[in-house]
Amino acid sequence: MKRNTLNLFVLGLAGLLAFSCSNKELESRIAKLEGKVAELETGGKSTATPAAKPAAEPEVKPEGPLPLFEFAEESHDFGSINEGDVVEHTFKFKNVGDAPLIISSATASCGCTVPEWPKEPIPVGEEGEIAVRFNSAKKPGVQNKTITITANTYPKINRLRIKANVAKADNPS
Repeated sequence: MKRNTLNLFVLGLAGLLAFSCSNKELESRIAKLEGKVAELETGGKSTATPAAKPAAEPEVKPEGPLPLFEFAEESHDFGSINEGDVVEHTFKFKNVGDAPLIISSATASCGCTVPEWPKEPIPVGEEGEIAVRFNSAKKPGVQNKTITITANTYPKINRLRIKANVAKADNPS
């Protein structure tokens, strides 16, 4: 029973790390956790060989022409909304770089926030939009969410932010 509980704990911790770390950091942390589990399972004696720590590689600027985001705004405050409201904002941008802009992903810091982005390349000089929908159900209080955009830009990661002050819904008695 202890072993199952420990394995579930490690699995849960690994899942948490997946949402808070880069892939290389995650791999390193998972390897450490697996080593600790093996150590616990063998009564404190590790039989696993320590995993080599992957070196952190700084992002290298690619050569040649690159696209470049120019956002009209990088953050939006919805102000005060009521718990349960679903609100949406559209972030507009222009490709002011020298190559077509390709967004490979857009992810939010919480499942309550859903970004939608253009799947087709944005030509140089053209505009695009990223729509962000926030569902405030069960989210009372001040909410700050981050949308992480990965594209063929330098740097590859760009971030947008939304904020809302969610008024708690009245509970019927």
